[in-house]
Amino acid sequence: MERYNHLNKYLIEKFGSRTLKICVDGGFSCPNRDGVKSTFGCIFCGGGAGENIVGKKSDVTASIKSQVTQFLSSYRGLRADKFIVYFQSFSGTYANVDTLKVRYDTALASSDKIVGLQVATRPDLVSLEVVDLLASYKDKYYVCVELGLQTKSDDIGSDINRCYTSSEFENACKLLKSKGIDVVAHLMVGLPNQDLTEVLNTVDFLNRCGINGLKIHNTYVQTNTVLADRYLSGEYVPITQEYYVDAVCRILGRLNSDIIIHRITADPPKGECLAPMWCTHKKLVLNAINKKLDEMQISQGCDLQD
Repeated sequence: MERYNHLNKYLIEKFGSRTLKICVDGGFSCPNRDGVKSTFGCIFCGGGAGENIVGKKSDVTASIKSQVTQFLSSYRGLRADKFIVYFQSFSGTYANVDTLKVRYDTALASSDKIVGLQVATRPDLVSLEVVDLLASYKDKYYVCVELGLQTKSDDIGSDINRCYTSSEFENACKLLKSKGIDVVAHLMVGLPNQDLTEVLNTVDFLNRCGINGLKIHNTYVQTNTVLADRYLSGEYVPITQEYYVDAVCRILGRLNSDIIIHRITADPPKGECLAPMWCTHKKLVLNAINKKLDEMQISQGCDLQD
């Protein structure tokens, strides 16, 4: 019995065959790193998502095309018939709309196997102009925007140097959904000063925001981050695998039943995880989650309460 809505199954039902994401570094930065809002990013952030993306070049447009074509010509490109271009690294809407259009167009035009556009960004970088541009692709492509939230608590958000508010997240959701664009949110478990009550409050908030998809992340300590400094000084203690597994089960029980689960555990960049080491064994974590869901007979949306 499937206990939650798997992304792979959703994509097969939507597009009629297996559909994979092509992770692309679009040459974007982040206002939380370039000095506009901060210079060191969120305390857990290393080099941005997608550190190991291949095919990157100094010329952004050429780089985008190269990344897509290299993926499609690799063994991974043989594993599906259809693909979604996924602008993964840093803030994928952090440019003027003309620049964004060139970069999105370049990626989408790289292959006739591409059926969708997914852009990861920050809620404070979702303007009406950006949303209108994204909506302009909907006639031909599936369009999805991925927004970091991590936590509803603005106090914890301030502590992790998120540099935006939960209200900004809610407003971005409303704007995107008003144009029929799917929203995928990030929720993190194990942040400093975060307890299970706050995690479930965040789930309730996401349910109210009407998100379409969710990525659940365990907090790990990556090298060369502010969180690493806190960990090495003893200020931050990572969560156990048992705590994380229990939290994920409770999240799924509380989550609206129609939300698609895009990720249920995080993968640290190889060789860059200081702690906890259990999160480097993805299959073991997934097996533990599925086992506990079965043992407790928890399914997504069953509204598990303490």
